[in-house]
Amino acid sequence: MPFAYSSNGKGFIEHDFFTGAERQLKLENFPTQAELWQRYLNGKSLIDKQATAILTPDYYDAFEKRIPRYYQRIAIDKTIAAVASGQKRILLVMATGTGKTFTAFQIVWKLKKSKTVSRVLYLADRNILIDQTITQDFKPFSKIMCKVGNKNLDSAYEIFFSLYHQLAGDDGDEPFRQFKPEFFDLIIVDECHRGSAKADSEWRKILDYFNGAIHIGLTATPKETTEISSQTYFGKPVYTYSLKQGIEDGFLAPYKVIRINIDKDLDGWRPARGMKDLNGLPIPDVSFNQSDFEKNLVIEERTKLIAKRITRWLKENGRYSKTIVFCVDIEHAERMRRALINENQDIVKDHPNYIMKITGDDKAGKESLDYFIDPAEKYPAVTTTSELMTTGVDCKTCKLIVIDKVVNSLITFKQMIGRGTRLRPDYDKYFFTIMDFRNATRQFSDPDFDGEPVIIIDDTEGGKGETEPPPLVEPPPLPPPTPRIKFYVNGVEVSIVNERVQYIGKDGKLITESLISYSRKNILQRYATLEKFINDWTDAEKSAAITKELLEQGIFLDELRKISGKSKEIFDDFDLILHIAYDKKPLTRQERAANVKKRGYLYKFSSECQKVLDALLDKYQDSGISELENFQTLRNAPFSNFGSPASIVKLFGGKDSYLKTLSELKKLIYEAA
Repeated sequence: MPFAYSSNGKGFIEHDFFTGAERQLKLENFPTQAELWQRYLNGKSLIDKQATAILTPDYYDAFEKRIPRYYQRIAIDKTIAAVASGQKRILLVMATGTGKTFTAFQIVWKLKKSKTVSRVLYLADRNILIDQTITQDFKPFSKIMCKVGNKNLDSAYEIFFSLYHQLAGDDGDEPFRQFKPEFFDLIIVDECHRGSAKADSEWRKILDYFNGAIHIGLTATPKETTEISSQTYFGKPVYTYSLKQGIEDGFLAPYKVIRINIDKDLDGWRPARGMKDLNGLPIPDVSFNQSDFEKNLVIEERTKLIAKRITRWLKENGRYSKTIVFCVDIEHAERMRRALINENQDIVKDHPNYIMKITGDDKAGKESLDYFIDPAEKYPAVTTTSELMTTGVDCKTCKLIVIDKVVNSLITFKQMIGRGTRLRPDYDKYFFTIMDFRNATRQFSDPDFDGEPVIIIDDTEGGKGETEPPPLVEPPPLPPPTPRIKFYVNGVEVSIVNERVQYIGKDGKLITESLISYSRKNILQRYATLEKFINDWTDAEKSAAITKELLEQGIFLDELRKISGKSKEIFDDFDLILHIAYDKKPLTRQERAANVKKRGYLYKFSSECQKVLDALLDKYQDSGISELENFQTLRNAPFSNFGSPASIVKLFGGKDSYLKTLSELKKLIYEAA
């Protein structure tokens, strides 16, 4: 509601954000809910019964209490309000991983519940997008929805899913004309930037036919060029939720970037005079550069070097970390798959599907896509692709994105990294890594990377403003393109010259300073004194919140461990932070447990309680503070030797006394030595 109230305990001041006015109120004059609702409708020019019906239904919450997040509620409410005010063309811009289809489901559910719409058409450009939507977010509609699978359309359903080209048809048959123009009340265009908003595009034919329906465009990357504009068709976005905001809010995974420079990419490669490639083709006497590799020239050693570097990352960070390698083309994806297999033969010999190529021509690869995106499935863990997985593939556990192709499109770049932005703490995914061999991550510095999309008008008259487009002219027939010649060479010495690791900062930009100095600065901004940090850390509820908050600020504790050499098996997060931020000597968990025992704290308890506390300190020493705070620990050895968890707690005088003892023990553990 656009009304706010403040009080001094005796009366109220009302702030009306519709008019900007303020007024004093007595308690007996405080407006009722019905009065505020009517004022809201008036302020929004929503005065009919239909508007009231649209705006009042609650959200659908049958997803195991999965209710919309705050920004999803805003997107839903703004869309519903736009519909209620009579708007027929609506654009929602939401970063990849923020739940566009879940938001779309809630919009459809509210509009259907209020009987504002009856029949809905959901358009996308790829089967995987439709299949995911049907089996996941739109599942509650299972009895009334169908996927268009042939040209004979069944009008018995209420919600229809289709690819653009399936409804557009071939050879001018246009199956969508089987329905009357007024058949659909609502059409949703997923990834609307990909279908393009040009008047002669496939989905525009469909939308123009059903032009009386409400049209909603969903995208993470609005396409705005001189020829194509999502905004020109749908209008200005009713709501935008950016990648930067998603990371800052803790809903999207932050990322680190490993930029890798290969010597031949920097210096180029020139063949010897008269040199022929592996197929006997004479190689032109020119200098090949980074943009030529894999497109015009293949150096086998370069492919092997990249496969070796990817494998090194997997061995350091988890061999089964879900990984996508973006290649130049299908043939490159196949060679990269083979090179990765040769580097990982120890796993592949028993599990041939550990590494798969997922491209448009690969039936086996496409069939394995569902297994790749399923968090519970181990195989395939590593995939190579060219274009097929740039958008829409919802791989929530993807931890590594590898780029070995030139990416000049900001839209394509954002879609590629969007494959890794989902958070899945239950699968130990708190951030993801981008390994960049082609300097594609330079686009993070583009001011438009996370900015508002703008419409670019091609002023062909030199400053006279927007002009009418020229009439369409049938282009003359063109000869078939000459197949591109690709040269293959081997025996070329290739090496990595340098690597640079960068991290995303809380401002959404890549950090240019060292991770240690960046982390120290940001920790001290939040906890200016060591005393403040220790007090918060020893609070049982705050220590976990602190590590989560640091991660959201772009402070990667696991990465800091690697840099500082402070192993998680030996040092607590507490000592790592003390060392990084406050220049304190870190103590091992073994040293901290020994210090507590030396101080005689345990002797104030009975002999049985001492045994329990001694065992808890040993458990802390081996596994960390989380084991000490977890009640389930009491069910396992050696605690099971002392009785059930309930009987152990009873030794301390009950649950409250036991928790108090744990709190005291934790404070003693973290007291300075």
